Amino acid sequence: MKQRVISLMLTVAMGATLLAGCGSSATDSANAGADSGKESAAAAGTESDEKDFSGEGKVINIYSWNDEFRTRLEAVYPEVESTSSDGTVTTLKDGTEIHWVINPNQDGVYQQKLDEALMNQADAAADDKVDIFLSETDYVFKYTDKDADVAMPLTDLGIDPETDLSDQYDFTRTTASDSDGVQRGSTWQCCPGLLVYRRDIAKDVFGTDDPEAVGEKVKDWATIKDTAAELKAKGYYTFASYADTFRLYGNSIDESWVQPGDTTVKVDQKIINWVNDSKEWLDAGYLDSNIKGQWNDDWNKSMGSQSKVFAFLLPAWGIDFVLNPNWDGEAGNWAVTNPPQEYNWGGSYIHAATGTDNVKYAKDIILAMTSNQDNLLKISQDYSDFTNTKSGMAEAAKDDADFSSEFLGGQNPFVYFAPVAENIKIAPLSAYDQGCVELIQNSFSDYLQGNVDFDKAKANFETAIKERYPDITEVQWPE
Repeated sequence: MKQRVISLMLTVAMGATLLAGCGSSATDSANAGADSGKESAAAAGTESDEKDFSGEGKVINIYSWNDEFRTRLEAVYPEVESTSSDGTVTTLKDGTEIHWVINPNQDGVYQQKLDEALMNQADAAADDKVDIFLSETDYVFKYTDKDADVAMPLTDLGIDPETDLSDQYDFTRTTASDSDGVQRGSTWQCCPGLLVYRRDIAKDVFGTDDPEAVGEKVKDWATIKDTAAELKAKGYYTFASYADTFRLYGNSIDESWVQPGDTTVKVDQKIINWVNDSKEWLDAGYLDSNIKGQWNDDWNKSMGSQSKVFAFLLPAWGIDFVLNPNWDGEAGNWAVTNPPQEYNWGGSYIHAATGTDNVKYAKDIILAMTSNQDNLLKISQDYSDFTNTKSGMAEAAKDDADFSSEFLGGQNPFVYFAPVAENIKIAPLSAYDQGCVELIQNSFSDYLQGNVDFDKAKANFETAIKERYPDITEVQWPE
């Protein structure tokens, strides 16, 4: 088993990640965070308590794929003193330096660089060791695997999840745990997804843009299918692409793609339901057949003011980092309401690397970023993140003055995010999730675009998944 885990750690994901990160790129806002740490303690409303970091290393290496975590840490972590103009080094008050090791998620580069560093961790010089690293929901289980043992149990840091993290959403704690239920990471994010819709299209088709009224039109799959026919009759698409609905199906699978210790990929019936429903919606003209997948130019343009697409299924980060930048009209023309099915999309998990020489700082940073409610509420206010505090998000849902969104026309999106988050049940995880999620969509995209038949798409997935993960021996399809 240990050898198999090491093999997985060395596997390079060759396909572009479909999650595409949960925030802005490192280059987009590196300068925006420059010297922001000088204001962070005041902005957080607290001063640093006297803490003993003696015996710690003087360099904290944090691995990530963009500057999202850095900007949030600088905004709320009271130990921050300053940040270099290029955003690569954050200096703490005692002179300790955080070195940000940033590699892009695309084409598996981030995981490849992180895996190489973790494989060399035991022999690395103290200042070169990985101290903290981030992972995403699609591949978090690869790093929390107990046999891999690259992420420290939080209890080894002196963090008691049952007390210190008791206000977190339960599914986030499960996601960050190994197969024995030992929590090996924590997150400031909870990423419930909503339906985000065009107010002008809603008024044209339904005569109202009221979120509750629109919510009734999209409350479940049967209802939204009838609504899609209404939208089509007026010349609109319900969603841009068949890929837009995948997360709702994929996040509700009953069994993990690969069972612990197994070498068989089991394709859940709900994945085939997504394929069949997508084909039906494409044939009916409810989706734009010219938009092939996500994260491409056509998909980005479908979020513009000239688009005929009514809605997108997005979490908070998707609204702020994807929809907002692609919108070229006036602010206030979008709103949120309930999705046809509860789902979660994304989440960045913080891990202390086994072998770190900065255990005290790792504990302090994880607690400050994922347990301190004041810090989490500030992140929600400043960055519109739906953060990982049940009581805090219930408070935000009632506070229109502080948590309304100009982009959403003054609407408080936390009113809709909070109940979705309460009802999310995370699908069983495996170390193979990212490859399965990416490759099943790639293979059946060819089918949905009319390039191959259904059986050929299945065969292509079987070939692709075995090439990505050479230890996979079989793919089982639902009967």
